[in-house]
Formats: sequence, structure tokens, C-alpha cells
Amino acid sequence: MTAEGLQKLKDELQYLEGTERPRVIAAIAEARDKGDLSENAEYDAAKEEQGHLESRIALLKSKIMDARIIDERSIKTDEVQILTKVRVRVKNTGAEKVYQLVTEGEANIMEGKIAVTTPIAKGLMGKKVGETAQVQVPAGVMEFEILEIGV
Repeated sequence: MTAEGLQKLKDELQYLEGTERPRVIAAIAEARDKGDLSENAEYDAAKEEQGHLESRIALLKSKIMDARIIDERSIKTDEVQILTKVRVRVKNTGAEKVYQLVTEGEANIMEGKIAVTTPIAKGLMGKKVGETAQVQVPAGVMEFEILEIGV
């Protein structure tokens, strides 16, 4: 994981613990003050939200504890690997795309960051400039020509 990716996880955890948790606790208290809890939909909804929130907080804490920071200067660019950016040409359309292969927690398709566990990333891993990767996707087989590898 990059230092940037770890910081995003820490920022989200801080927001959830510092802003969202107090808001949910207040919502539970307010719903509890309205009387009979057995038929109080607001209370049930707030408790359910609290459960989801606490699950997300626990997941983030676990990811942060298990995170390993990879020094980007140590990444080789002779073949596609995690944290490399790869510029490819989609053979059947001629379109060029740039992907960065990242961990699942850092994936964001809008930023061109795809998880190494996706079919496209798996197909690109280990390939070198000039090679072609055939990737099975839901729509069929796509071919990607590796044009450039960088960090």
C-alpha cells in the first residue's frame, strides 16, 4: 500500500470515529427518549446504522494494522506489478487507457486505479512493454497491448 493510501484510511477512520459515531450515538439517544423501544422505528434504524458504522471502523482499524507501506522508489518498471502505472491499447477498439494496479482498499476506477484482484489487473501482471495480454471479462476476451510501464 502507498503512504497516500494508508493516509486515506486513517482520515476515514478519524472521520467515522470523530464525526459519525457521535452523530449516531445522539440519534440513538434521541430515539430512545421517544418512548417504547419495541415499536420505535427510529431507534431500530439508528441501532442498525451504528452496527454498520462499528463494522466499518473495525475493518479500517484492521486494514491499518496490517498495512505495509511500499516505497515507490523500489518498484521496478520492467514488468507490470502492483503500484505500477501501465498504459495499454485495447486491441479491438484502438483506445488507450492508463491503469495503476493497487490494493483493493485503494482501488478507484475514476482515478484509473484498479485492484490487483480484478481480471484486467491479473491479466496485465508480469507483462512487459510490447507484450499482449488476453483478459477474460464478462463481455468476452479483451486484448491489451502494453505500451508503457511507469510509477
